[in-house]
Amino acid sequence: MSNNQFERFELKPFIIKGIEDLHFFKPTEVQERVIPSILRGESVIGQSQTGTGKTHAYLLPILQKIDTEKDEVQAVITAPTRELANQIYQEVLKITKYDEAISARLYIGGTDKQRMIDKLKKQPHIVVGTPGRIHDLMKEQALFVHTASTIVVDEADLMLDMGFIEDVDHIASAMPEKLQILVFSATIPEKLKPFLKKYMENPKYTHVAPKQVTAAKIEHVLVPVRSRNKLKLLKDVLSSFNPYLAIVFTNTKKMADEVADGLLEQGLKVGRIHGDLSPRERKKMMKQIGELEYQYVVATDLAARGIDIPGISHVINYEIPSDLDFYVHRVGRTARAGQSGIAITFFEPSNEDAIHQIEKLGITFEQKDYRAKEWVNLGPLNKRKNRKKQVSEEDVKAKTMVAKSKKVKPGYKKKFQRELEEVKKRQRRLKRK
Repeated sequence: MSNNQFERFELKPFIIKGIEDLHFFKPTEVQERVIPSILRGESVIGQSQTGTGKTHAYLLPILQKIDTEKDEVQAVITAPTRELANQIYQEVLKITKYDEAISARLYIGGTDKQRMIDKLKKQPHIVVGTPGRIHDLMKEQALFVHTASTIVVDEADLMLDMGFIEDVDHIASAMPEKLQILVFSATIPEKLKPFLKKYMENPKYTHVAPKQVTAAKIEHVLVPVRSRNKLKLLKDVLSSFNPYLAIVFTNTKKMADEVADGLLEQGLKVGRIHGDLSPRERKKMMKQIGELEYQYVVATDLAARGIDIPGISHVINYEIPSDLDFYVHRVGRTARAGQSGIAITFFEPSNEDAIHQIEKLGITFEQKDYRAKEWVNLGPLNKRKNRKKQVSEEDVKAKTMVAKSKKVKPGYKKKFQRELEEVKKRQRRLKRK
């Protein structure tokens, strides 16, 4: 008797074989909830964080329903970035290698469009790609999606942020009226709702709230910058870890280049990922990172969502993200699949409010410093603030009990201080009683 719990979904043998190869034996919560609905042909909105298994939650039922007798498009999977589209496509290939009758194709920008058109004499069963390129191929009368009964909108909130929802709308409009639409997103913004309402009558809505907002095995560490050279501090921190792979996040492309160049000058071999890289450069960079040519990568938030780089042991927030939700996406790059990871955040006094907001998400920080090649524990961030607060409250109480003379006499300050101490002593004695 097999112990693979996916078998109860009655998936075809080639799918079971494929997922066993991936060492999947027990469905995640989101898979448990949505696979049966998708198999029944229902539309689904799945709200869950990255790393919860949502890709296979829609891939497995889509593969189950492909009719290899028909040479036509049966499912379209859209993703906001080329990297994410490519990752989804690779996951499709890992399972379809056990049923070569199923054809899948990847359509993304930065690749030769004419070659794609030439190869579309035969339509694939599964289309994976970025909305812009898929829409392009439709306009060229090369790709025919009107036969497909399912469309997936992955990372829908990011799709909206990047301005691709219009392309998704054009693709969905060309598909049958009775369309199964599968929307997966970490958040469901208000602006996304008109699109959902247009195509989805009674979708099954599944919200998988993470047990923790970030993986259990992430250590969240705050490091004060103080008056030090931030780049030098970063280099020292990175060198102290000797990481398997560390990713350093900045808020802008300009800062990513500054940090990467600065680390290169200090002798570290550094890769970079941001929106100014050409498609070819980005593809080459991802390949080099995958082959562990770099121990350190500097990236903007493009890499926090939709790019799965295996083996990240350390995440460093060189700057706290302006959109605090991205803290969760950034640190979610490490401690995947049960591994442990360390997330370091550099902070300055002006960041205290942002840190407080992140703590409200349920994240507990340790405060440490790296001095003289040693890590030093600094205790909670608010320790000093609380102590000051207690002292000031005590002072206020005591001061109200000591009458101030209208005319300031010589030695007044010393006398006032002595009286203040006496009052405080009496207060402490009363408390003990």
